[in-house]
Amino acid sequence: GAALADARQGGGEGIRIFSAEKRSRQLDADQLETDLRLALHRGEIGIVFQPQYPVYDHRISGVEALARWNHPIYGPLGAGILFGTAERSDYMLPLSAHIQAEALRQAAAWPSALSNLRLSINVTAADISQPGFMVDFLGQVDRSGFPRSRLTVEITESGLIQDVDAAAALLTALRSEGLAVAIDDFGTGYSSLAYLKGLPLDYLKIDSSLAQDIAGSARDRIIVRGVIHMAKSLGLNVIAEGVETEQQLDLLAREGCDYYQGFLRSAGVSSPELISLVLQG
Repeated sequence: GAALADARQGGGEGIRIFSAEKRSRQLDADQLETDLRLALHRGEIGIVFQPQYPVYDHRISGVEALARWNHPIYGPLGAGILFGTAERSDYMLPLSAHIQAEALRQAAAWPSALSNLRLSINVTAADISQPGFMVDFLGQVDRSGFPRSRLTVEITESGLIQDVDAAAALLTALRSEGLAVAIDDFGTGYSSLAYLKGLPLDYLKIDSSLAQDIAGSARDRIIVRGVIHMAKSLGLNVIAEGVETEQQLDLLAREGCDYYQGFLRSAGVSSPELISLVLQG
């Protein structure tokens, strides 16, 4: 999800983002909340797209839209600060709607060379709790002109678990409207996998903590193997997040992972940078 993925996938900006987050802990929470409300109007909340690749291919197959807060004083603030502030200030819904709309707007303007790319957009627990969310979201998608058939909606495991029944109903409805659905950050602490059987999913995204530890931890490799086997038995494609080394990628490929994203190939990039990456092959 955007909240975690941006912090994980900051790319070359990782050190600056970390430093900014460390400094911002000293900031007054109320001031950050005020700044966030102004940030949307000032255009400080930006979007980057992190490429996703098939494990046996170097061509980009899709992207995940991630949020960045370009604070006028503190520079780039990671999504942990962004979404934490939004949750405290009850500002998740407008923030999420802004990120979704901006990602769709930019993706709809991509040239034909990118016409095969899938776009993944994050949906929050706050979104799911809104009765009219699906109608509003689908309206947003259709107004943008981006094809439903190339759109994947991601919800984090933690967001889904808050109300599994409500999430299942929403995801079922979204799939019936032609969208694909992914569970994000999978493996972040919930022991029961039984609830997955009843969920209408297309993709399962392995959390970066598991993907990154697969090379050095036999236990994590066993967990990843079990997760991938389970996902395959349910007919799901598997995407590994936060892949940083060739060794991690090789082990994930051997276990049957389908796609990956992470520092190994690319951090989040702007639309122009993404277009260049695709054109370069």
